[in-house]
Order: sequence, then C-alpha cells, then structure tokens
Amino acid sequence: MASPLNSESSSILIVGAGTWGSSTALHLARRGYKHITLLDPYPVPSAISAGNDVNKILSGHDQKTNVDRKQPLGTFSGPEDDEAYVSNTLLNRATEAWQKDHVFAPYYHETGYIVAASDPASIAALEKREQPTPEDGYVELNTPDQFRQTMPAGVLTGDFPGWKGWHKASGAGWVHARKALVAAATEAERLGAKFVTGPAQGNVTSLIFEEGDVKGARTQDGKEWRADRTVLCAGANAPGLLDFKDQLRPTAWTLAHIQMTDEEVKLYKNLPVLFNVERGFFMEPDEDAKQLKLCDEHPGYCNWTETASGARASVPFAKHQIPLASEARARSFLREIMPHLAERPFAFARICWCADTPNRAFLISRHPEHASLVLGAGASGHGFMHIPVIGGYIADAMEGRLEDRMQRSWRWRPETAVDRNWEDTQGRFGGDNVVMDLRNVGEDQWTCIEPKL
Repeated sequence: MASPLNSESSSILIVGAGTWGSSTALHLARRGYKHITLLDPYPVPSAISAGNDVNKILSGHDQKTNVDRKQPLGTFSGPEDDEAYVSNTLLNRATEAWQKDHVFAPYYHETGYIVAASDPASIAALEKREQPTPEDGYVELNTPDQFRQTMPAGVLTGDFPGWKGWHKASGAGWVHARKALVAAATEAERLGAKFVTGPAQGNVTSLIFEEGDVKGARTQDGKEWRADRTVLCAGANAPGLLDFKDQLRPTAWTLAHIQMTDEEVKLYKNLPVLFNVERGFFMEPDEDAKQLKLCDEHPGYCNWTETASGARASVPFAKHQIPLASEARARSFLREIMPHLAERPFAFARICWCADTPNRAFLISRHPEHASLVLGAGASGHGFMHIPVIGGYIADAMEGRLEDRMQRSWRWRPETAVDRNWEDTQGRFGGDNVVMDLRNVGEDQWTCIEPKL
C-alpha cells in the first residue's frame, strides 16, 4: 500500500519533462507540493518532444454538442455519453485556460479554423463528426472561391479539387507549442520544481521495482531517484520503461517548414488554421524563424521490431528528416491550396512521435499493481492542446480524486488491447489510408535538410 500523500513532505518524481510532465509539475507545484523532481535526457524544450513545435491546432469548443472532435468515429472505451462528456469537458476547460491562465494565454491565437475533406466518404464522416451548423458559427465552403475568400488575396491560390469544408471564425485557432511548453516548465521551476536533465543524469533507464511497487527510477549515470510517488509521463518512450500490455502504440507523424519572406510573414499573419483530414494542414508562419509549418496527413508511421518475448513493438527514434514519400504528400497538398509554394525548398523537417491507445482515449491512472506509480500516457495525437489542464487531471489521479467518468475513460484497460489490430488507422485518413512501417524507408529515401532551428 502506498504511503499517504502530504504536499509538504511527500516526494514526487516525474519521468519526462515534455508536455504532460511539465504540466503535471506545474499543477502539483500550484497545489503546494514542495518536493517535485523531473528527469529528462534533454533540457526543456526537449529536441525530441512532440511539444517542441512552433504551433498546434486548438480546434475550439462548443458546449451545445456532444460530438467528440478528436476521437476516431464510433470507437469508445465505455458508454458513449461518458466519452462525449470527457472529450467536451476537457476541451472546454483547456480552451478556457488558454484564454485565462496567465502562463498560457499569451500563446493562444484565436484565428479561426477551417476543416475540410475531399473524398465523398471522408466528407460524410467529417460532417457527422463535426456537426457544423450556422448556429454554432460554421460557414459551409463548397467552391475554390469560397475557400480563397477565407484568407487575404494571394494566400490560397489553388483549385481545391473536390474539397468541401466549414469555416469557424472564432472559438478556435492555434497555440505556440514550444513557448507554451517552456512557460509551463519555467513557472513550475519558479514554484519550486526541480528539473534534472542531461544524457546521463536525466536519462531514465529503468523504474525501480521493489516489493511489488515502484519506488522511483534509475538514470544512465547509475543514480537511484527514490520518491513516494513516481509519475510516468515519458510519451512514446513509456513502453520502454513499463509493460503496458499492448495499450500503447508509438506512432510517428511528419512535419516540414518552408522559409518565408518578411512580406509573406505579414500577409500570412492571423490566418485561420486550414486542415484537410486527408491532405494535411498549415497555420500562419512563426514570426521568430519566419517559417511556415505544414503537415501531410496520414494514419502514421510505426517502427516495428520484435521483442525478446516475441511480441511486436514500435520503437521510437529521433530524426530531423522525413521520408521522401511524406515530402511528396506535403507538396501535393500545397499544389491543391498554395501552388506558388509547392516547389519551395524545405527549411526544416522531422518525425514527431506520440503513443496511441486502442481507442485514442488517454491513459491517466494509478497503476493497479504498483500503488505508487501514476500513469500519464497515451496522448494519441491530441495531447498538446490540453497542456494548460492535463497536469491537473494527472495530479487528481495521483491523489485519488479524478472524476468518475474520466476514471472510466482513462483507466488502465489491457482488455481493450487483447489481439490488438496494430494496423488500425483509428479514424485517421490520408495517403494510402494505411499505417506505414519506417523499416520500409531506405536510407536514401529520406529528405536531406540541414536543421536550422
């Protein structure tokens, strides 16, 4: 049985100082915990953290609807009303925090949101999921001119072949991910959290399993970090430290940047996010580096290997390049919307890892077999936009006071991963509509871009 918690005396060890780890440290520090330590191989922002990014979509909230805008269509771990409640509550609270929390509000840009699809089946699925109506602020887009008119002249110059979409001008936009992540970590540190980073002293090689419990973690330099509670927020690397019973599938996505001129940065400022669920998405350029980020849309890449026990596992690795096939998809996307940029060289590119649960609901729970271990995992591709509040829920799980419906949704649930379909696209579209294998990408099939960030 785990020892009782006391904010003044209990020691909390957080493995991972990325999006969820930094958010957890911030919320625990705000609750008065005095002994918080985070371990990570990299200083914040980590070079391999999914949160170390110039921008992420915040698709907005709408309290009138019970539609889950981020889960794959028709897949739930529990009763549908529970899942809808959890999704909407989380998104509403996160959006409010982006607007009002002084740590995060400077990095939220309420520029609006365009969501679209091209294939008739995808259009139908998108409309069913979004349920866009004029009453909820959506304007339907059916022609190339209607898409072009959502942005200043000269931005959208493509023909939008077969596109249908909806534009919501308020209540949605994008957030500056890297700056928000750094702000969360900086505030947590100001409130007393200790960040231990580096390839030896911050690199966790194993958890400390003793007497049926987890007592802390060991780092590359051989040191043991013991604590009353260990919180595992290691993202796609979490399965390397704990047997998740196939509940996590590390999956990678791809992004690229295009260098923009000063004039283009001005023209593209305050643009709505444009997201085609089959083609990709882009947001306004980052004013610091003067680069426009775009992503090609697809169900993801895995890096499959066989473990010593014969099980199948996807093992993440860092790479500041993307497969040439991904570059081709990104340029095809540009040809449909902004052909004047389609052949411009990429200034930066990388693969970005996340960990998918079988239904893309989070895994935030105390471990049923290790009383002192708390899990913050399974972001499933939609974890960053919740950084202002997600650490509070992880803290609630640690303290045993997580809301009932969230407990059910985010519970430890290995039964949902029995005979898991590792090729499940999980409601995602794009490319050939299949999960791809990075083992099939040869050494000469990657971009060759000198990183500039």
